[in-house]
Amino acid sequence: MRERARSAEDKATRSEELLAAAEAVALELGGVRFVTVAAVTERANLHRTGVRRYYASKEELLLELAERGWGQWRDAVTKAAAGRSGLGPVEVAQVLAETVTSLSVFCDLLTHVVMSLENDVGLDRARRYKSRATAAHDELVGALDRASSMTLAQIQTLVATTVTVTAGLWQAAHPAPTLAALYEQEPQWAHAALDFEPRVSLILQATAVGLGEILPEHG
Repeated sequence: MRERARSAEDKATRSEELLAAAEAVALELGGVRFVTVAAVTERANLHRTGVRRYYASKEELLLELAERGWGQWRDAVTKAAAGRSGLGPVEVAQVLAETVTSLSVFCDLLTHVVMSLENDVGLDRARRYKSRATAAHDELVGALDRASSMTLAQIQTLVATTVTVTAGLWQAAHPAPTLAALYEQEPQWAHAALDFEPRVSLILQATAVGLGEILPEHG
């Protein structure tokens, strides 16, 4: 096992290693629901009790991972929109779909944040998450607003739809073992779990086009 981090720099490094370990465990085991403190600390080569020096609980660790995911999504959208202008609704929808579905653990966490994580941490930690996630959201929206022909109201609605649709469809596309076994026996019930990224993209494109009819007056 590794020694306890001493300096602020060492602590920041160890914290990032725990986040990376949690993400790796989620990817390896098939979802955030399977992440445990024991698995994370083993992957990070840290004593099980050592995680408490960096995160008060597994929920706090996962909320931090979700916070980082918002930053990664913002950066991906900003990069995709850089140097572009006049993007139409379908193109904006494609940017959102391609970037968010590339962040598998973040897609998974979007459900867990709302269902439990925000309520299972202290008020100050929840405040920090909301502050940073909201800032990343606003920067993401701003990047698309500068690069597209869509109005700000349309973009904000499309981003909200992206979060909701992605969170729900990710869970359907990555069922727990019992449901996965059932789908193998009854494949006709597995239709909702198929083609995660194409389905997200199609729904977002249809929504983006429809928003032009419903919210044309907002600038």
